[in-house]
Amino acid sequence: MTRTHHSSHPGWIEVISGVMFSGKSEELLRRVRRAVIARKRVQVFKSHLDDRYAGVHRIATHDGVMADAVPVDAAGEIMSRVRPDAEVVAIDEAQFLDEGVVEVATALAARGVRVILAGTDTDFRGEPFGAMPQLMAVAEVVDKLHAICVVCGEPACRNQRLVNGRPAVYESPTILVGGSESYEARCRHCHEVPRADADQGRLW
Repeated sequence: MTRTHHSSHPGWIEVISGVMFSGKSEELLRRVRRAVIARKRVQVFKSHLDDRYAGVHRIATHDGVMADAVPVDAAGEIMSRVRPDAEVVAIDEAQFLDEGVVEVATALAARGVRVILAGTDTDFRGEPFGAMPQLMAVAEVVDKLHAICVVCGEPACRNQRLVNGRPAVYESPTILVGGSESYEARCRHCHEVPRADADQGRLW
């Protein structure tokens, strides 16, 4: 029996995870720049939900570094818009995409593409966010980045959502796109998620 070799350059999946303000988009763009320098054919995608800093057609870091990107509403759009000759596919804010992003990343890697995904692995409650856990499970390479806790200065692993300067309640919507006006990086011990019944006067 002969073995079919699908690609002379086998693909793989890399996931850059962590809290907000930890440098995920910056690291994704660093890898994209290196791939471009290496003369690889690169495509960059992002969730259309993230329109902070540079609008929906660019990826932007918190400190202003930008790169062009194709916004998508659903993971399936990526497969229909990836060029046949793409060698590297980068996807930012992967936590906002549907669970189909796992199948998309796996299919691209199977056909020889290097897939780089960046996303927040936990939501403001400190619970797994979207398809990030599955992506981290199927990836060959996972890098978890940390920010600095604004309260105590220790490594931060949680996203603290704030409403009028106070911690958002557990029952708040999972997705609320925002920056430093709505979120802080905090460690496990300084992270606060009160229940709504503990503070009846707050809607968020």
